[in-house]
Amino acid sequence: MRLHIDIEEPLLKTIGQLADQLSVPAYVVGGFVRDLLLGKKVKDIDVVVVGDGIAFGRRVASALGKSNLVVFESYGTAMLQLDDRKLEFVGARKESYAKYSRKPKVQVGTLHDDLSRRDFTVNAIAASLNAVDFGRLSDPYDGQQALAEKILKTPLSAEATFDDDPLRIMRAFRFAAQLGFTIDPSVLQAAKAMAPRLKIVSQERISDEFLKIMASPKPAVGLRLMHETGVMGIMLPEVAQMGGVDQRKDQHHKDVLLHTFQVVDNIAETTEDVWLRLAALLHDIGKPRTKAYKEGAGWTFHGHEEVGARMVKPLFRRMRFPLDRLAYVDKLVRLHLRPMALVDEGVTDSAVRRLLVDAGEDTDDLMMLCRADITSKNPKLVEQVKSNYDAVVRKMAEVEEKDYWRSWQPPVRGDEIMQVCGLQPGPLVGRLKDEITEAILDGRIPNEHDAALEYLLKIKDSVIQGTSQ
Repeated sequence: MRLHIDIEEPLLKTIGQLADQLSVPAYVVGGFVRDLLLGKKVKDIDVVVVGDGIAFGRRVASALGKSNLVVFESYGTAMLQLDDRKLEFVGARKESYAKYSRKPKVQVGTLHDDLSRRDFTVNAIAASLNAVDFGRLSDPYDGQQALAEKILKTPLSAEATFDDDPLRIMRAFRFAAQLGFTIDPSVLQAAKAMAPRLKIVSQERISDEFLKIMASPKPAVGLRLMHETGVMGIMLPEVAQMGGVDQRKDQHHKDVLLHTFQVVDNIAETTEDVWLRLAALLHDIGKPRTKAYKEGAGWTFHGHEEVGARMVKPLFRRMRFPLDRLAYVDKLVRLHLRPMALVDEGVTDSAVRRLLVDAGEDTDDLMMLCRADITSKNPKLVEQVKSNYDAVVRKMAEVEEKDYWRSWQPPVRGDEIMQVCGLQPGPLVGRLKDEITEAILDGRIPNEHDAALEYLLKIKDSVIQGTSQ
């Protein structure tokens, strides 16, 4: 195992010089050292000093001419944002936690004490920043060996590690997905036993780790671990309930959840957009609620796309996901079956226009989801479905050439409808606007303002009278 690492980071050399001036032992620890040993790009930096971490953070911020140091007194830590990276300071310490609290009781400790409280041995490696032994490694828990074996172990017992901070369960799954590591069986068993303790952790922190899993190269690695340990059932029961739900054998894998995990990994190969990946995870969540057996066809899930779309909003609110991404995910879940309905040669331009209008600027993402949804083990079926989607894309391109339907808006807007018809804002305005939209999409009138206005004048009396009756 290595005794030293080469640290070329100028910022850490500056921090080391400050530490020497103050006669303070200082170390870089955690992800920085781990990623440097793995040959990965290093970004955020965690610094441990044997002494007052907050006071040292203030001295570093002052030396760098920064005034944005954020102090967390109860945790004994300080954080400095530097452009696109974070620099965190903490004094070497011991920690203990009350049974139902995430707030630690902190005591001054040694470097060894501090490394023992780290989540995994691969993150319990420190490198000195002092000039006398700059770059010398402290690795009391054989983290380098774990890196070589690509395995996640805990410095102390896994039960104690997860009991102190249950969020480390999610971090284990995240590192497995990000780094391609396996999890030691004892750690996995402890994660399963301690999963209910995640309930004391704030939803925001849990969701942050979950989204990092979704952003990883192989999200399904972390998702499967969540399911196998029962964490998925606690955090995302809508997803967990897909487990064991049979599908028609000629269409997908038997198990909807296993199929879904494959869809997520498929789409992760083509996009880094975490919300498109989330739509892939949620696209079939309506299936358990719509499952029915039909003789000759097997299990069916009629309307599952609408049911699933209605489940997205409460899920977003519970997970504290940003609501500005809700409509996007809802739309993709709701529309994910629509493109296949356009395969038939007899499909009209009207049906294609409707999909283009409904999907709008997200049409390409919808087709990406549809392609990722192909998980059959039958090569001939896979090629047939891909060919069908290619045909749909060609149809959409042909219709799109005639007009720009993705960004389409009705040529007669609500304010003009109110002026022409003498109406006040209300449902009737929307009804008239819908009538114009339907006529254009059906091809009964041109997609032009004058034609739409003429049509409005023609239908307004009958629509208004029909509403008032």
